Amino acid sequence: MAKSIIIGIDLGGSTTKIVGFDTDCGENRLIAPLFVRATDPITAVYGAFGKFLDTNNFSLEDIKKVMVTGVGASYMTKPLYGLPCEKVPEFTSNGLGGLYLSGLDRALITSCGTGTSLVYAERGAEPKYLGGTGVGGGTLVGLSKKMLNMDNVNHISELAKNGSLANIDLKINDITKSDILPGFGDIMTASNFGSVSDIATREDIALGIINMVFETIGMISIFAARNYNLRDIVLTGNLSAVEQAPQIFDILNRMFDMNFIIPENSSFGTVIGAALMGCQMDLT
Repeated sequence: MAKSIIIGIDLGGSTTKIVGFDTDCGENRLIAPLFVRATDPITAVYGAFGKFLDTNNFSLEDIKKVMVTGVGASYMTKPLYGLPCEKVPEFTSNGLGGLYLSGLDRALITSCGTGTSLVYAERGAEPKYLGGTGVGGGTLVGLSKKMLNMDNVNHISELAKNGSLANIDLKINDITKSDILPGFGDIMTASNFGSVSDIATREDIALGIINMVFETIGMISIFAARNYNLRDIVLTGNLSAVEQAPQIFDILNRMFDMNFIIPENSSFGTVIGAALMGCQMDLT
């Protein structure tokens, strides 16, 4: 008996992600997401789709609908194995996916990909794109390539485990005795890479780059959240899965009384949102 699977596909710049929801019996059951790497978007989408069907032992007859989002969605101009593809705006997908993963009814969704986008999301309302920054995973990889001759995020993160920011960043306590933020002067950054020591190691530099990227993302998210009287900020996207993320954002939580959340499957927030859009359309 054929199933009723709604597929979401996120065609990114370097990674294509795919997820499904089984809508049988009126329930939306999440099917474990997966991703493939390919620079050509058409190759990537066919590869991801075939891998998803094979991994879950599905046939084409089981697929009810395909929802496509991401920067590469514009390349999808033909049906996928005869299945029509509906395009979903990326920022709408970010909002829906972030709320689903966090279980919140209202939050700022910060999508940390090659760059970073901010979306205000509220259950039952259209997600609102607020802007973003060009600082993101692309920044991390680009600087690491020039400074460390490394361009694999997992390897950079592994190197950073033994790094120290004391040899890289200028802290508030280094420049003033004033208690600007009581209890945090020794860890609050005054200047990223503002105090690079002659004895700074590759490990120190790797951690400094990661910290700078995450602090930038964190601060613009805090400013945006405050405009909506929000504390809850949901982090999604590939960069949210970097091992140093929880510790760095926890420091921001404590310093600024915020609630940064990195949910399970955070890397797949956008593609989950695209599939959910298909589930919602299916009900109308």
